[in-house]
Amino acid sequence: MPKTVKGLRGIPLHVFIHGDFKHLLNNSFPVFFLIMALRYFYRNQFWKVLVLGILFSGLGTWLLGRNSYHIGASGLIYCLVSFMFFKGIMTKYFRLVALSLTIVILYGGILWFMFPSEHVAKEGISWEAHFAGFIVGVLFSIIVKTPQFEKPIYYDWEHPDFDPSQTPFFKQFDANGNFINPPKPEINEEIKSEVEGYFTSSVRVIYEFLGKKN
Repeated sequence: MPKTVKGLRGIPLHVFIHGDFKHLLNNSFPVFFLIMALRYFYRNQFWKVLVLGILFSGLGTWLLGRNSYHIGASGLIYCLVSFMFFKGIMTKYFRLVALSLTIVILYGGILWFMFPSEHVAKEGISWEAHFAGFIVGVLFSIIVKTPQFEKPIYYDWEHPDFDPSQTPFFKQFDANGNFINPPKPEINEEIKSEVEGYFTSSVRVIYEFLGKKN
């Protein structure tokens, strides 16, 4: 029950309460699939997203909900759907993008139940729980970090604090972009004589050319 002290206990417990077996069955399959996907793709963030998703989506329902009992795990479903969809797009990791597209195909129609309408009111659907869960999922996709999916850095210029003006190549240009000829390197006589001696030899070589035999 929103906006009541007694209703605060429903914030962590509302996902476990359902009106009938049909209500429970309708939520069980999406919850099972989404939790398995969350566990597989976001193993390091699994408990944080799951536990906080239940609490904050419940808190949002308690704040926004109309004067009626709000039960069921649909708020958690919306939270997981929005989190995995937006997080997959943000990471640009091909497997997570594929997961986001799969979620759109499977659950894209749930957007119609996030706002008040005649059908929602007739079916007794808590659009407040759906809306709160969706917003919480979006916020989690921005706040929760996933370093395991960050692109590895192989080159210096891929670092965010890379300064190209400090590299040897760009130092060969002036402020106007003109190439500056580097000074002629000094020749070390010792190395020069050593190199020249490498290509000379005092060994006498005799070449004998043999004519083609008939």
